[in-house]
Amino acid sequence: MSWQEEADEIRRRREHALAQGGPQGIGRQHEQGRLTVRERVERVLDTGTFREFGRATATPEFGPDGDLEGYAPANYVLGLGQVDGRRVVVGGEDFTLKGGSPNAAGLRKSVYAEHLAVQHRLPLIRLLEGGGGSVRGGGRPGGTVGEPVHTEPRFRIIAEALGQIPVVSAALGAVAGFPAGRLVASHFSVMVRERSQVMAGGPALVERALGRPVTKEELGGHAVHIRSGVVDNLAQDEDDALQQMRRFLSYLPENVWQLPPRQDSDDPVDRCEDALLEAVPRNRRQPFDMRRIMTLVVDAGSFFELARGYGRDQIAALARLAGQPVMLLGNDCKFYAGAMSAAGAQKVRRYIELADTFHLPIVNFVDEPGFMIGPKAESEGTIRYGMAAVSAAATATVPWASVQVHKTFGVAGAAHYGPDAYLLLWPSAESGALPVEGGVAVAYRKELAASEDPDALRTQLENELRAGRSPFPRAESFSAHEIIDPRETRPFLCEWVEWIQSRLATLPGPVRFSYRP
Repeated sequence: MSWQEEADEIRRRREHALAQGGPQGIGRQHEQGRLTVRERVERVLDTGTFREFGRATATPEFGPDGDLEGYAPANYVLGLGQVDGRRVVVGGEDFTLKGGSPNAAGLRKSVYAEHLAVQHRLPLIRLLEGGGGSVRGGGRPGGTVGEPVHTEPRFRIIAEALGQIPVVSAALGAVAGFPAGRLVASHFSVMVRERSQVMAGGPALVERALGRPVTKEELGGHAVHIRSGVVDNLAQDEDDALQQMRRFLSYLPENVWQLPPRQDSDDPVDRCEDALLEAVPRNRRQPFDMRRIMTLVVDAGSFFELARGYGRDQIAALARLAGQPVMLLGNDCKFYAGAMSAAGAQKVRRYIELADTFHLPIVNFVDEPGFMIGPKAESEGTIRYGMAAVSAAATATVPWASVQVHKTFGVAGAAHYGPDAYLLLWPSAESGALPVEGGVAVAYRKELAASEDPDALRTQLENELRAGRSPFPRAESFSAHEIIDPRETRPFLCEWVEWIQSRLATLPGPVRFSYRP
């Protein structure tokens, strides 16, 4: 007596699962320029490290008369692997089976992915392609409907994951319904140019509900969602998307009970770039390139920008200083002169929370003229979202360094300085309640109206007020830690990185206000 028959059946089911949707389904995937989920898993992980869970998981298939006809493999692939030698959980829909719409076994595996990652405190990689639930086959007479009342809500584990482990997701084809929600509920998300679309509901649902025909690309293509903020980054192809996921994880710890991994750096900490001395023009109305300033200061090759297409007045990026992972924030004066819009404020709030959740020191390059004003800004609720960003900064627990490169005015400036921030001033720094130009127009309105030469008076008043906003008096009165030659920015910040190491050591563990999408 033996269990050979059952052992053969186990092997048969495993082989059936590896076949995915068969040669025809895999062929269609490749013809459309997309990889299969198993190919994606192998490429995102270190070679040979994937260990699959539930290889024989399947859903019974019944014929019209109710007889068992066979089993459909779970159309979700799940397992453990490694990225740069660190363990991760990885999972994704198999689009070659039912277009990625989850069968019962696939749905259970996808929900278990979050549980597995949280249980073992490991980063979670989601490779998304497919829709949510389907009405096909649902609501059969005599069948069970809905979840048991005692079942833990599946969305709770997603929220727990966001507060405990890094979660990265890629849209690698059309993603709708629950998978689209998972994509957004991530610390980092990426989609592929002209290959990916992200939608709450697809074109058929939109046309049925709203009577409007629309293509998937028009509804949720990259041109839509890089600007909407639904997706962080855009990749040129799938390999680029998978590499961006790996790179994002390289800056973060495995979980909130650890610190971000510091690396050896061969970039000299005392490197001074002459280009920084001329980075900010003397003409206050002339824009400059804040990204270039950031890139010249941080470790060479370490600048990794996030959500560049969303909230374009604000800049967010991961980088390293003396090998220490940091979150970079700053203003882009090429958009609204760097004024904080509603989208920009949401971007700042989100990345402050990301840094706080995973104990990343924040380095802020400041050129903030204030909250965006005007009818559009008011209709978008800019002041509400702006104060959410200010609150996130005020409650941050991580070490924070602010380099005031140019201007900082009004309440919005408070979003760029965390508690006990290390403050460095460039000689181009200027501060106040309002920009000089706007302040003069408001405070001296009557005098200007009565003047025989209002333009000359306006220029005189602006020059007088501007002279009083020099950074040197602030440094003299110790309202900043140092006023520095711009070329000294990297040495000062690298020295600060060494100072904060003992404080970083006290941070591991969950924070009170963790990351929200």
